[in-house]
Amino acid sequence: MQEAISLVTLNKIIRDTLNTQLEPSYWVIAEIGELKAGPNGHAYLDLLEKEGNQTLAKIRGTIWSYTYRTVAAKFQQATGQRLQASMKILAWVTVTFHEVYGISLNIKDIDPAFTLGERAKQRQATIDRLLREGLMDLNKQLALPSVPQRIAVVSSPHAAGYEDFINQLINNSYGYRLHTTLFPAVMQGAEAAHSIRHAVQEAVQTQAFQAIVLVRGGGAALDLECFDDYELAKVLALCPIPVLTGIGHERDETVADLVAHTKLKTPTAVAAFLLDGFLEFEENLLMLHKRMERTVFLHIQHQGKLLDQQELRLRNHIRQELKRSDQQLDQLQHSIKSWSGHGLKMEKHKISELKNSLQKSWNRIIDQEQKTLAQVAKDIARLDPQEHFKRGYTRTEIKGIPLHQSKPSAGDQMQTFTGKQIIESIIQKIDSDEHTGTKL
Repeated sequence: MQEAISLVTLNKIIRDTLNTQLEPSYWVIAEIGELKAGPNGHAYLDLLEKEGNQTLAKIRGTIWSYTYRTVAAKFQQATGQRLQASMKILAWVTVTFHEVYGISLNIKDIDPAFTLGERAKQRQATIDRLLREGLMDLNKQLALPSVPQRIAVVSSPHAAGYEDFINQLINNSYGYRLHTTLFPAVMQGAEAAHSIRHAVQEAVQTQAFQAIVLVRGGGAALDLECFDDYELAKVLALCPIPVLTGIGHERDETVADLVAHTKLKTPTAVAAFLLDGFLEFEENLLMLHKRMERTVFLHIQHQGKLLDQQELRLRNHIRQELKRSDQQLDQLQHSIKSWSGHGLKMEKHKISELKNSLQKSWNRIIDQEQKTLAQVAKDIARLDPQEHFKRGYTRTEIKGIPLHQSKPSAGDQMQTFTGKQIIESIIQKIDSDEHTGTKL
């Protein structure tokens, strides 16, 4: 069995082996997982290597205070951004092993050109992917209204670029009024891409805007890294509303700029673009108004000439028609006079014949009616009761009812009427006539 040794002895063996077997230093490509600055000025960080979301390797790193001040200043001057987590770096390191703290890397230097180049490489990969998926020009195909008045603004509420954009819109010299709604978002750092995506999606869901404006102030090149994010670019490309960008960097063009409907360099440039659109629309409107006035004036002038011609033609036509009508009236008047003279003669003759005929007819009718009246007089005279009384007839009633209509019985009082007398009698007895069947 091998002789046992202490842990300290083993760690010293590891340290000495590493010191003798490894090169004095190495250039290592890694991603900064976490970076903390200690109170003594030293920097402590984790270096990672990833494949997707999987961590393949991890090791602690240290940058001593004197080196850290030099390296950090050089990196910020070259990239415009401080060293921070999620950056991919090329570091010059030495491997150290401590009996208590274990293995770590002592970082001597960091190459800022690699970080910039790595960003450019990732940016190009994102652009290639968007091109393959046909997303690069989708938002550009949307129609941007000539005067978009309801605008969603995605920005940090405290960003100078946002304030410049709003001031430019509010204080425009034309008096135009645009309605803006801010959807706050983090505009740099590890959470920026996710925050911007969420703000854009929230603006789309409201369905109340005609355009989305993405603005921020100026910054270093690496500050714009979030605008090269693939997922953010995809959200902007698929946005159903035109997206305008004014990210505020004169030299660099981000992927968000490339997929946007309209890219402008600065927030004030976006505001000027919108106001210029309003101004152009107003000028076109005024030009169309003048053109319409001119067209209407020429049309009215042309129609006036046509009306004058029509009036002249109408006057001539009326004169001719009046002349023709006068001639027709003269002819008609002559015809009426001629016809009326002949007609009067004919009517007089007809009236004379009709008078004679009526006279004869009335004479016949009167003779006939006189004969009828004479016969009626005879009939009336024949039906006179006095005539019956003169011939010896009488009329008998019982209680005002003719005898032949009443039912007489013994003791009834009868009234008998003659031409000159009324005789009252009492029925004593009633006998039946065997031949007629009546009672007497």
